[in-house]
Amino acid sequence: MKIVFVRHGHPDYVKDCLTELGNKQAKAAAQRLENEGIEEIYSSPLGRAYETAMHTAEVISKGVTKLPFMREIKWGSSDGNSVYADGHPWDTSLYAISLGYSLMDGEWTKKEPFCNNVVFGEIERVAVEADRWLMTMGYRREGTNYRVVGENTNKTIAIFSHGGASTALLSHLLNLPFFYLCRVLCPDFTSITVLSLSDEKGALTTPMIEYANDSKHIKTNGVSYDM
Repeated sequence: MKIVFVRHGHPDYVKDCLTELGNKQAKAAAQRLENEGIEEIYSSPLGRAYETAMHTAEVISKGVTKLPFMREIKWGSSDGNSVYADGHPWDTSLYAISLGYSLMDGEWTKKEPFCNNVVFGEIERVAVEADRWLMTMGYRREGTNYRVVGENTNKTIAIFSHGGASTALLSHLLNLPFFYLCRVLCPDFTSITVLSLSDEKGALTTPMIEYANDSKHIKTNGVSYDM
């Protein structure tokens, strides 16, 4: 199975929809994805991700199924005490580097001033619910790998979601620390990341990265933006 991850286009966060620029980006992404062989489209239930998905759905004449667990993750203090940058994962990871911390350290839940962040519960939520969903797709989690248990796993699917939710899921699938991926991936609007897993029934597999954070479709079509 091939999983195509797509971040939503430039948003109006207050209205939870795409801006004019975001719609242009989503259209460019849809054109980019037209020949990917996508058979199923899934989306976060939030408007900005769903609208982005609909652009691709219209181009390839597919429906969109909402995945509630791929809604954007939350961050912030878990106990009322101060947490750096209100717990914002990307600011937190950058600050940790300035302190000399290794982003590969797996003990984030024990370190000050990061440990009292609700984001850790959100990361766990995504991991647990994603594995339940992947089981329905024919992949059973075994330790850090997946067992191919389904009959129809030779397909390409797309998941349209958010920077935080997709990073949380990629962290789980690739067995890499969440804050590390926040720094080294940091997806652009409508950027595309593709993972592939074996479709050999009975095989034990781990995802292979085909490409990550590909946003050339907006940069080469004049619909990029300033970060």
